[in-house]
Amino acid sequence: MSLVELIAQADDRGLAASGLACLDRCVPVLGGGDDLLRPLWARLAEGGDWGEALAGARSALTPPADAGGPSDEAAALARRMLDAVPVAHSGPAVREWADGCSVAALQVHRLLDTAPWGGARPVSARREGRTDGMTPLVEAELRRQIQILELLANKGAGPVGGLRQALDVSLEGRRVLRAVVSRRARGAADG
Repeated sequence: MSLVELIAQADDRGLAASGLACLDRCVPVLGGGDDLLRPLWARLAEGGDWGEALAGARSALTPPADAGGPSDEAAALARRMLDAVPVAHSGPAVREWADGCSVAALQVHRLLDTAPWGGARPVSARREGRTDGMTPLVEAELRRQIQILELLANKGAGPVGGLRQALDVSLEGRRVLRAVVSRRARGAADG
């Protein structure tokens, strides 16, 4: 099943977790710490309102300065994902946000990948299953997005178990992107 189909079938909780996971994996481009979004994950697991936790995450990060490079463009995309988080983690706004986060996270990974981008297809086409010519970083992000939605759709894991597994997958992706961001920063400092 394609990522687009999985998003279309996801319930509000799955969509909120999917969008949050995409944002969580992109936190390294914003310079945020690993625990920045943990309060949002906790609110989602508890079923409580995440407005206060969201305000805390937004205020902890300053908007990126855009100098026009790939890292700056990636940071601007990640910041827009954070700024667009709906106040409530249910309803039509969550579906739109989760879908936008999916595309933005893939785009962030494409911008930071050093491998040449194959073909003329945009990242949005990759979500529909046309994956030929994808770079390794984007391909891994697409796999993570699909895996998270599948975990959250598995009712046997239970609501908290599915979220915990989704968070684990997201943590792995965040480590990968943090390493990429660090490598790029070292390369820029050396060059």
